[in-house]
This record gives sequence, structure tokens and C-alpha cells, in this order.
Amino acid sequence: MAEETIFSKIIRKEIPADILYQDDLVTAFRDISPKAPTHVLIVPNVLIPTVNEVEAEHEQALGRLFTVARKLAAEAGLSDDGYRLIVNCNRHGGQEVYHIHMHLLGGRPLGPMLAH
Repeated sequence: MAEETIFSKIIRKEIPADILYQDDLVTAFRDISPKAPTHVLIVPNVLIPTVNEVEAEHEQALGRLFTVARKLAAEAGLSDDGYRLIVNCNRHGGQEVYHIHMHLLGGRPLGPMLAH
């Protein structure tokens, strides 16, 4: 079994976080080090370390990441101007916490996808 992460503790409300959404499949909360005016992390409640460990049984929770992202983006007024969704995988992909998560970023022009 994968090691517990800080996100697991946030999901169980054992450590404080600004939780914006939570249901039986996913939890969404503000990033503590935002890279844009809106920076929310959306995580499945089940611990999946990276995209490499995703199985068919995770499809409902991972699909929920997108519907929750759409809902939170609309609530933040980002839908018309746009926003970015990012999922990083492993070290070279920029993943820092090994509990799969989606970043929802917006509130200003975000520039190019990657630095050159």
C-alpha cells in the first residue's frame, strides 16, 4: 500500500485547509503556495500515488476531478476567460506530493504551457 500523504490528512480534516468542496470521491482545497490568483488542488479521496498507478476502478473518482474543476472554475468566475488544469506525474513531471492531484489555476493570463 502507498504511503500516507499530507493530502490524506487534509481529506480526513486532521490538519487545517481551506476546503472548497468535498464528497465521497474527491476533496478540493486552496493551494498553500498559490501560483495564480485562483489555485485549487482537487484530489481523489483514495490514495493513488501517481498516474502510473491509475486503474479502471479509479475512473469515477478521476472523472469527478473534472466535474468539480468545472464547478469551482465557474464559482470563481473563470469560465469565460479560461483556466488551466494540470496533473503532474513523478519527479520530471514536477510532482511534489505523491497523491495524484489536479491543479486548477486561473484569474490571470497564465502564459505558455512550458518554459523554454
